[in-house]
Amino acid sequence: MSAQPEQAPAPPAPAAQLLAQLRADRRADAWVPAFERDWGKALEDSRHSYSLTPLHDVVRTWQLRVAAAPAVDAYMDSRRDESCFVDLDDILGTRR
Repeated sequence: MSAQPEQAPAPPAPAAQLLAQLRADRRADAWVPAFERDWGKALEDSRHSYSLTPLHDVVRTWQLRVAAAPAVDAYMDSRRDESCFVDLDDILGTRR
């Protein structure tokens, strides 16, 4: 008989709120599995280290991603032409 529960415990309130926000986002198909993977790894890390820091780091990182998403969308929608980059060697010359 194992002392481990068969199902993973529900995430605490901030993580659960974040997960609900991710599920409601148009990127849910990609973001939810990635968050759950990160959360699972952080949960394992925190069990071994007896620290909640890995869990806080996952929530903080994903909050920043969600907050940055509108700026990324605006940039992608601007259709900026980035095809005219200049090679650094053309500017600096041949390096030895």
